[in-house]
Amino acid sequence: MVKKLLLTLSFVISLGLVTAQTLSPRQLFPGLFEAVQLSTIYPDNKTFVDAVPRRNPSLIMSDYLAQKDKPGFNLSQFVDENFINPNTKSDGFKSDISLGIRKHIDTLWQVLYRRHDTVAKYSSLLPLPNDFIIPGGRFRETYYWDSYFTMLGLQESHKTEIIHNMIGNFAYMIDKYGFIPNGTRTYYLTRSQPPFFSIMLDLLAKDEGGNVLVKYQPELLKEYAFWMSGAAKLKPGQAYRMAVRMPGGEVMNRYWDDSDKPREESFKKDVEAAKNTKQKQTDFYRNIRAAAESGWDFSTRWMDTTGKLETIETTFIIPVDLNCLLYHLELSIAKSYKLQGNASKSNLYIEKADLRRRAILKYCWSEKNSWFMDYNWKQQHITPNLTLAGTYPLEFKIASPAQAAKVAAVLQKNFLKPGGLVTTFKRSGQQWDSPNAWAPLQYMAIDGLSNYHQNALARTIAENWIKTNIKVFNDTGKLMEKYNVVDTDVKAGGGEYPLQDGFGWTNGVLLNLINRFHTDVL
Repeated sequence: MVKKLLLTLSFVISLGLVTAQTLSPRQLFPGLFEAVQLSTIYPDNKTFVDAVPRRNPSLIMSDYLAQKDKPGFNLSQFVDENFINPNTKSDGFKSDISLGIRKHIDTLWQVLYRRHDTVAKYSSLLPLPNDFIIPGGRFRETYYWDSYFTMLGLQESHKTEIIHNMIGNFAYMIDKYGFIPNGTRTYYLTRSQPPFFSIMLDLLAKDEGGNVLVKYQPELLKEYAFWMSGAAKLKPGQAYRMAVRMPGGEVMNRYWDDSDKPREESFKKDVEAAKNTKQKQTDFYRNIRAAAESGWDFSTRWMDTTGKLETIETTFIIPVDLNCLLYHLELSIAKSYKLQGNASKSNLYIEKADLRRRAILKYCWSEKNSWFMDYNWKQQHITPNLTLAGTYPLEFKIASPAQAAKVAAVLQKNFLKPGGLVTTFKRSGQQWDSPNAWAPLQYMAIDGLSNYHQNALARTIAENWIKTNIKVFNDTGKLMEKYNVVDTDVKAGGGEYPLQDGFGWTNGVLLNLINRFHTDVL
């Protein structure tokens, strides 16, 4: 069977029908992939899927099949001879704390900058038409939602051309793949990430004018079609891919992944975790992958009341933040039509947005908790976890003034810690739970509070976050992916990999907040 697959693979590659840029490592290296990822050759499964084959994958596979069962076969040596390990361009970068945080961030834009024309043949990287910024550390490619928060800093640094180029890359991927993948790797082509494309356009419009919505209207419509695929045929209580028909007939959205296999970049961890679940393995893998699409991988937000990973049920959950983002997408499409003078199409999308706004208020607002919650569409009730995702209705002006005031009170009383806003209240060991905090969630909360004139609280959160970032920078010379905001003397932990530095979205949000609140060191 494998030999037959190899012959087919070799044939279609030779004809140009597929390339290494359209097949994932597991598809290119059946059997070899599993052997490597379940071994101890690489501590991090992402290393192998990012490694570059030294020659045609079909030739590597042919040799592997011929050698693997022979006495003395050394898998590690075979991998070394046939793959080039990925390296991090910033490995040699040494920060100079004495130059200050602004100079550090300005230098990091150069360190994290990548040329688009350096994709090696057979690499898992997806080719792009423009240069771009990466997050840093083990994240050696563009990520969808990260990029918006990175762009906030790029705009403060007056690097509009890079923002323009990165948006051009996202538009290119929408046109090529029908959506924006989680990241620019072949193994991410089964899912997206939080849809920030329309919000990126708002950012670009500050420099280039409102016509950017008209320019990218085709891509806005294609992304909307991706998220709403199959929605029209659903009956209440039914779901298809990302769309769910709610009990009252409204359409809302969930996270989803078109694959129900272990993630290639975390293969061994997923296989091991699946041994503990009572779910069908395919359902478990889908829920794991859907959580990865959310960007919150992982959090008790997606789990049952036990908070254990084996209970993950992401596909049962209507996330409040996702639906706020799609509300903004609907309004952006409406505005693009209005700019074209097409009132009927504009009104159609305004109506869609209003239906979603009312659905968010109906299903996600909890008067008891004074908070916007996720909703379990299978069990038809809100989920039990208060998370920082509940601030998104303030960012997109969906909350009433009374609701916003209640959210602000809960933020101040329960979420606000010495270092910033904690992600959830649960200490589960997962990275998107207490005591950790993340730059994008700080920004959305601060900006959302500002929309409702909760300026004093917004400033307090910003000052706490800035102090945390700068303290760690002064101690280490680094800006991190996430921070412990409960005990600011302790590094953030949890997750499937060591703490990463760099870091694109931390740099972007920090520079935005420093300039916005006119402060460096407080």
